[in-house]
Amino acid sequence: MSCSKYIRSYMQYLTLLSAIILEVCGTLLLPYTQQFTKLFPTIGMIICYALSFYFLTIVLKYLPLAVVYATWSGLGVFGIALFSYLILNQSLSWQVVVGLVLIVKGVILVNIYTN
Repeated sequence: MSCSKYIRSYMQYLTLLSAIILEVCGTLLLPYTQQFTKLFPTIGMIICYALSFYFLTIVLKYLPLAVVYATWSGLGVFGIALFSYLILNQSLSWQVVVGLVLIVKGVILVNIYTN
């Protein structure tokens, strides 16, 4: 792989990672909106989701939809579960942890075998 292709690939996945982080942030803001009655958390959530979808549209120029969506949703679920545990003190059973590990392994496999 040439240097420019490597950099392009790196930037594509960095953009996808940005979309995932923004989606996780938007979702974590949901409880703080208190059914959209709190202005600033609601605005923050809307901005996070809008930027997440914007970054997804950029990535879709270079990667297949199935790969992008599997990565975005899978790592989003993992991130939300992890940060809900760390920030919102929600519990995770061992079965949930095993499921999350399997999701991450699946995302890795999908991305490794993508052209």
